[in-house]
Amino acid sequence: MRLKKDDKVMVIAGKDRGKTGKVKRVLHEKNRVVVEKLNLVKRHTRPGMDQTQGGIIEKEASIHRSNVMLYCEKCSKPVRVGVRQLKDNSKARYCKKCEELFDK
Repeated sequence: MRLKKDDKVMVIAGKDRGKTGKVKRVLHEKNRVVVEKLNLVKRHTRPGMDQTQGGIIEKEASIHRSNVMLYCEKCSKPVRVGVRQLKDNSKARYCKKCEELFDK
């Protein structure tokens, strides 16, 4: 998976299509990501020891990685990502359209 925490992504399918947000968590084993303030679901919770009050809580649900694309600031659109080996033998992700590096 070529997505990392704190990447800016755009949702390309589903109810939040066209919206952008920052990746909060990457779930590698399930091929899913949690994007900040997107794909909100409501959970009904009971009052308990850790939460003093019950009620309806809105939280972010995970999105399958195929439904998001990395967002390039230079292109101002979602782009495909490639991996390139740099001169110091480290790998970096880059935009396939404008050749801009994501990992500096």
